[in-house]
This record gives sequence, C-alpha cells and structure tokens, in this order.
Amino acid sequence: MRAFPPPLIMVAAIGAGATMDAVIKYLAQSNPVLIVALARYAFAAAISFGVWWHAGKPAITPTMWRGHALRGLIIAFSAVTFFWSLTVLPLAEAVTISFIYPLVAPFVARAIVAEQVRPTALVAAVIGFAGVLIAVTGTPSSEANSQHTLGLIAVLFSALTFAVSMVLMRARALADGPIIVSFMASFIPGLIVAVPAIALSPPPHLADWPLFVFLGVIAALFMYLISHAYARAEAQQLAPIHYTELLWASGYGFVLFHETPQPQLYIGAALIIAACLYAAYQDRRLAAKAASPA
Repeated sequence: MRAFPPPLIMVAAIGAGATMDAVIKYLAQSNPVLIVALARYAFAAAISFGVWWHAGKPAITPTMWRGHALRGLIIAFSAVTFFWSLTVLPLAEAVTISFIYPLVAPFVARAIVAEQVRPTALVAAVIGFAGVLIAVTGTPSSEANSQHTLGLIAVLFSALTFAVSMVLMRARALADGPIIVSFMASFIPGLIVAVPAIALSPPPHLADWPLFVFLGVIAALFMYLISHAYARAEAQQLAPIHYTELLWASGYGFVLFHETPQPQLYIGAALIIAACLYAAYQDRRLAAKAASPA
C-alpha cells in the first residue's frame, strides 16, 4: 500500500464507500435497517480481525480501547441514521446532503479540541447551507412528505456525527495505525448495534446472505483504505476527494434504483463542494503563510 500515494488510495476508498451505500440501500428495502447495520459491522469486523491477525496481532492497549469506545458509539449513531435515510431519500440526494460534514468539522474541532474557528469557515458554512437548501428543492413532489423531511434530518444528524468521528479518527489513525483503526471502527459499532438489532428485528432474508457478506467485505475495504489514507496525509488534502462520491451515487442510483436527480441537486452540490474547497484553500493558504519566514 505504501507504493500508492494517499490521494489515489482515497479515490479507491470513496469508490468502495459509494458501493457500500448502494448495497445498503438495496438491502434496506427488504430488511430492517438495524439488521443491515449489524451485518455491515459484523462481517467487516470479522474481515478486519483477519487482517489484524495476519499483521501479527499488533497490541491493542487499554488506552486504545477507551479512545475507540467513544468513536465507536458515535459511528453507530451516524451509520444507523444514514442507513435509514437511504430508505426514504434518493441515493444521490442523501450523498449530496452528507457533503456538509467538512463544513461542520471546524465547529466540531472547536468543541472537541478547542481549535479556533476562522471567519472563512463561517463563510463556507453559510454557502454550504445555501447549497443544501437548493439541493432539497429538487425533490419530486411525490417525495415531499414527512418521511422525506425526516430523511433529510437524519442525513444532517449523520453528517454532524460523522464529522465528530473524523476529527477523532485523525488522532487515532496517527497513534494506532490503519489496521487497528479499521478493526475497532467495525468491532465496537457492531457490539453497540447488536443488542437492539437482535432484540427488535426479525432475521434477514436467506436469499440476501451473499449480499450481506459482500457488504461486509466492501465495508472492511472502505475502512482500511480510508484509515490508511488519513494516516499518511492531512485531512485538508484528502477531503475534496470525498466529492467524487456524487458521481458514483448518481450512477448507482440511476442504474439500480431508477433515480434521476433534478438539476437543483447538482446546483446545490456545486455550492456545497465550492464552499468546502474554498475553506480548504483558505486553510492551506493560512498554513503556508504561518510557516513562511517573517
């Protein structure tokens, strides 16, 4: 993996993540969301455990367990709400709204690690929010119902909690390495989801088991790749690559679910992406200015 540059690894990770979302949406049409979430993390944890074992069983210290426990809880909430949103929103729309997370990240970092929120982050957040408003106006009238509104709320909540998990992952990836991070990011959320899934949901359909296994494989690949990328490069370098997911989501939505996004969705997505790129550019410019000799 060291032979590949982090941006290329990130491109592969986003492709795997988009494929995972499409499989989740397909499975959630006929299976309870909690069962889909449990399968996603259980199979991924099993595969990640095999990778961890093959790597020589690197030590997982009590400090690591404590550090990953909080992140695992946050991941579980983020995943279940996003998975549910996929059952009521078009795939491309859910992905577009989720793009808001980099704009939320500075405020999350302020709350968690007391980072200063720059004025550019405030400007970018306003532009990104305008993009969200435009994107949701492209929803067909048949979908403009309470379920659709709840789906939008679920995506926004998921984006917020995902931003929290990404801020936490940066520190853990640097300290623990991608193998442990990818294993813990599946194992702990799986434990958290297991109790309500088993207690409240019927078993999955037998015919869907091959897809559940594939979901676990692609989820483990996604977590390994994204952890590897973030362990070798700064978040501001990798964040813009996340937006290629819209291309994957549009393609999967059209081919698998017969979804045709409205033009407003792409206009809103363009605003959100522009806001994120503007914030990233300003961060790099300020960092370069601070590093240059006076």
